[in-house]
Amino acid sequence: MIYPIVKFGNPVLEKPAAPVTEFNEELKKLVEDMFESMYAAKGVGLAAPQIGISKRLAVIDITFKEDPTARLVLANPEIIHKEGKQTQSEGCLSIPEFRESVTRAHKVTIRAQDVDGKWYEKTGEELLARAFLHETDHLNGKLYISHISALKRDLMKRKIRKLVKAGAW
Repeated sequence: MIYPIVKFGNPVLEKPAAPVTEFNEELKKLVEDMFESMYAAKGVGLAAPQIGISKRLAVIDITFKEDPTARLVLANPEIIHKEGKQTQSEGCLSIPEFRESVTRAHKVTIRAQDVDGKWYEKTGEELLARAFLHETDHLNGKLYISHISALKRDLMKRKIRKLVKAGAW
């Protein structure tokens, strides 16, 4: 099932998500639906709050379906190590049509649970490191725009308010 993506302005995006406590068939179905929703929206990562579900759960596939083994499920993820810096253009499925330059760590190690509840650690560089940080931010109630200047953020919010008024958001 493809879920609609929740857009900026919805309160679920700005509050910390609840931990995943049950690893069952319902969670596996949600994970598959999240991958399907992410691919339909042309994304490489999706956090549960972005589909209106306040759970510490995210899916990532930086190969966008090219490598099935690259699909990652992050339940209750924690960033355990960061190093280096990279600055790239970053966007978000919950803030469509907007992109900004964001500086994040170049190499990131996370600790998370898979769909069966088994803990694992994974290190990613470049796009995968960015995805780990971006999706973990979502689970903490933060959006990538918190990493840009106040001026750029205010301009973006102003444009979004105009879109909301025009019924285009």
